[in-house]
Amino acid sequence: MEAFVTLLRSRRGLAGVAVAAAAAVALGITLTANATPEPTATGSASSNVSTDAARTTAADKTSAIVTLAGDPLSTSARSAPRRGEKVDFAAAAVRSERAKLAAKRDAFRSWLSKNAAGARVSDEFDIALNAVAVELRGASLGQLSQAPGVKDVRYATRYRLLDETDPGLNLINAIDAWQSARVGGPENAGKGVKVGVIDSGVDQNHPCFDDAGYPVTPQLGDTRFTNNKVIVAKVFNSDSTQTPEAIGGHGTHVAGTVACNLDTPANVHGATAPYEVSGVAPFAQIGNYNVFPGEVPTVSDADLLEAMEAAYTDGMDVINMSLGGAIGRGPDPLADAVDNLDKANLVSAIAAGNSGPGARTIQSPGVAERGLTAGASTVGHFVGNAVTAGERTLHAATGDFPVFDSDFTAPLGVVSGADNGLSLACAPLDTDLTGKIAVVSRGECSFSTKMRHAQDAGAVAAFVVNNVAGDPISMGLDDSVTPAPTIPAYMFGPADADALIAADGESTTISAEANYFRTANDNIMAAFSSGGPSPDAAARVKPDVVAPGVNVLSGIPVNHCGDGASDCWTFMQGTSMASPHLAGMAAVLRAAHPTLTAEQVRSAVVNTSTDGVVTAYTDGTSVVSDVNVAGAGLADLAAAVDATVAVGPVSTSFGTLKGAKATTATVTLTSLTGAEQTLTLSVDSLIGDGVAFSAPQEVTLPAVGSVDIEVSASAARGEHASGGRSAMLRFFDGDTEIAHSVLFATLR
Repeated sequence: MEAFVTLLRSRRGLAGVAVAAAAAVALGITLTANATPEPTATGSASSNVSTDAARTTAADKTSAIVTLAGDPLSTSARSAPRRGEKVDFAAAAVRSERAKLAAKRDAFRSWLSKNAAGARVSDEFDIALNAVAVELRGASLGQLSQAPGVKDVRYATRYRLLDETDPGLNLINAIDAWQSARVGGPENAGKGVKVGVIDSGVDQNHPCFDDAGYPVTPQLGDTRFTNNKVIVAKVFNSDSTQTPEAIGGHGTHVAGTVACNLDTPANVHGATAPYEVSGVAPFAQIGNYNVFPGEVPTVSDADLLEAMEAAYTDGMDVINMSLGGAIGRGPDPLADAVDNLDKANLVSAIAAGNSGPGARTIQSPGVAERGLTAGASTVGHFVGNAVTAGERTLHAATGDFPVFDSDFTAPLGVVSGADNGLSLACAPLDTDLTGKIAVVSRGECSFSTKMRHAQDAGAVAAFVVNNVAGDPISMGLDDSVTPAPTIPAYMFGPADADALIAADGESTTISAEANYFRTANDNIMAAFSSGGPSPDAAARVKPDVVAPGVNVLSGIPVNHCGDGASDCWTFMQGTSMASPHLAGMAAVLRAAHPTLTAEQVRSAVVNTSTDGVVTAYTDGTSVVSDVNVAGAGLADLAAAVDATVAVGPVSTSFGTLKGAKATTATVTLTSLTGAEQTLTLSVDSLIGDGVAFSAPQEVTLPAVGSVDIEVSASAARGEHASGGRSAMLRFFDGDTEIAHSVLFATLR
């Protein structure tokens, strides 16, 4: 995965400040591993497959997750909650079941002491998984698998942060949703709902989280870092000296996208935003579950599971995980945990990952069947400076590199090459750039590498042209490049490449005044956004839906802007930034429709999305038709709050078709109106030939309860290219489409 650190440059000084722990490519968390997957969390993701300094991690072979036979409390027939409710931990049956699970863990611990004396149980789980974490200390997975009652044993995984964020409320019709009769105004958007942000901490001192006007609320964990808006602050790390404090900027940025207070003024890199910032669910409360404390770049699956279970126990209604890790063969405990908690009525919004473009690049736990998994698209805005090159005035984005504090003029020095007509500057340059502003292209290596090579060739500043459609982004530093470059740097969109090349050698002026720029480059699919289908036999469609994840504006810890600062803001990119949009949507839905189950909330988000509007990163105009890139479409909160039917599962995958015999699947439909509904159905938007999808033409939904329908996919006779095929199953009330669901199958 590509990772570049995005820093906020305060106009109070020229020093850049890191906004994310470790890599800062907006996504959430990126898991990468060798044999067995190692989940990792990354910051903002690059929009190129192999650019901007990818970082890889490995599985943690010093510990393991051991899943035991028997269902956890969330799904056991003796303790699972009734539909739409949560586990009642005080109930006698639940206490009894919990004791039985504890006895199984004790039996495993006893076996361990006799058969693998060096190994030690370090954590225990019974809500999301019936499992233990084990420090191996020389024991092998094979040894542990021989213990009675063991269902599965896997090496532990490390997770990294994936990305960074900005609202884009109009693109998901959030403001229209707030004003709807269902929500009843922005003051009700998310009110009374608790969202757990499992990330790098949330700065409760940021204006986004000012608790003025919030009810007095019991505060859990380390109350030095809580108030009546951020009501939980807990840390999950084996180092007992760590605290829940937000050191990196990723978690605060994510939490701001979820629930930044309504109409919070923002000054970004010295420019005042022309609008006041709000989270998608501005009146929701936040739980800070810090799994990346301090400078810790990865989280174990044991710590992540502990955070998930703590969020559930603390009463969170939604959790967000802008993090991810690589997927291995076989069971995925984190994905199983997500599925189980969803069944127990907790919505999990998850970043798809920043490993795109490409099929089967989806990451864990975003691969989970019942996860609400987000792909990323663009928001057409950025903060930067005007640049006059020749007869053209262009707009460039600033980032972590120095910028000029007064207007600066120098000749352009174009370094020619094959990308955008420019060199990638990933190797030392032969061109003499003494006294010039270097012009190079994004791609293949870190921005710091390009700056270092330009500076070594004599450049006094550098321009980098983006290599994907849309706007420029904030460029991040690569700390591994030494000595670090010190020249100012700016990024341009690909549409400016020709103008810059034509101005080679001409006097060029960079304005020192920071400005906010709004463009038409909305809803372009991010190249870095990980795609499906899931790599297992189920071949599930992922991501489920797309939300803004490029040039997302949100808050970061106030101290990132220096002593005396009262607020701090930046732009970030990554599926990490897209996921909290979905978490905020889920919070608005849970406030407006408190009886909806987690599954129904997910359906409202996914099955009312707008398909056919997200465009390709290659040109910014071609509509993306691949459902394993764009899912069911662009999320639409106004449509979601008015959802009248729930579809389960939210999409249907038939796996690999074998022979001409039809493969069938069941889709469950539930009326959300409290009244009987008769719907007509159609199957259209077929992508690829050789497969026929079918569904009933009409169905009647009861006022109470659900109805099942059978859908099918069959391979046509004759030779057809292997690969995925898809269609859209649409539901109509009269002439009005009220929902749609992806159908997907694979041909050998």
